[in-house]
Amino acid sequence: MSEFKGIPIVRSGEKYRTAQGFSAVRDGIKARNVTNAPPPARLPKPRWLKAQLPSDPRYYRTREIVGEHRLATVCEESKCPNIGECWSHGTATIMLMGSVCTRACRFCSVDTGNPGGWLDAEEPANAAESVHLMRLQYVVLTSVDRDDLPDGGAGHYAACVRAIRDRNPDTAVEALTPDFQGRMADVETVVDSGLQVFAQNLETVERLTHVVRDRRAGYRQTLDLLAHAKAHRPDVLTKTSLMLGLGESEDEVLQALRDIRAAQVDIVTLGQYLQPTANHLPVARYVPPEDFARLRQAGLELGFLEVVAGPMVRSSYRADRVFQKDNCGV
Repeated sequence: MSEFKGIPIVRSGEKYRTAQGFSAVRDGIKARNVTNAPPPARLPKPRWLKAQLPSDPRYYRTREIVGEHRLATVCEESKCPNIGECWSHGTATIMLMGSVCTRACRFCSVDTGNPGGWLDAEEPANAAESVHLMRLQYVVLTSVDRDDLPDGGAGHYAACVRAIRDRNPDTAVEALTPDFQGRMADVETVVDSGLQVFAQNLETVERLTHVVRDRRAGYRQTLDLLAHAKAHRPDVLTKTSLMLGLGESEDEVLQALRDIRAAQVDIVTLGQYLQPTANHLPVARYVPPEDFARLRQAGLELGFLEVVAGPMVRSSYRADRVFQKDNCGV
């Protein structure tokens, strides 16, 4: 255990979670220890799940910029397998409001704790300058959940978007946000900040939501939030993501896609869940590329602007391509 601004936090690989007001033991770990049952054997990774090792000089330059400006990136914190490809293209998904999350989703490797209301007042300016130095035409902003803040961090999020747009007026911004505990006024704060794409991830099918996500998250809550964002600002694209391989059936995925489209979401991504540590949910199945291709076609037939689907796809993977497609009217 370590401390963040004097607040105890627990690293994602540790068993016990003693941060203020949060679960003492990650769901499922306690039961495993009591019964002394061995952890399930990990499935061998198939040949199609191989990420390219970073070698391009642009990867190292991006890493330098992120470090110099004290930015957390979801690329690093979530152990994204595409970090080599994306950073080699000079892009990065910036994670706002620190790297300590107030939630403990069972799929996520980000540290859990209580930041106690702490925010970096220089983060909007630092994020804007980093986008400028990386010469990004499209940037994805995401964040940890900040249930310790009255507005869930919506005001800070909006300030970062405005700073980026002021410094980089030609850069499009996608915001992959927390759920703000379903507070629609906070959603509007972010949607009205000048962004082009608003995203909030559904993560999994309805049946598995309370197994996979923190108990404060909700399947219908996320759908309602996305629907409200679209109704509030129809000109802003909306987006969400599903992880596959957690034990869902294809029929459940298809139903989730129908539910997402009913919320007027424009873009959906489908990717393979990968277990970050032994203390996280195991992979139930590695979904082959042909299944992703079939689901993509089903999603397009439902009327999505785009369905990005594949084993290595993540919610922010090369997001600029979809936005460029929409702008070109293709």
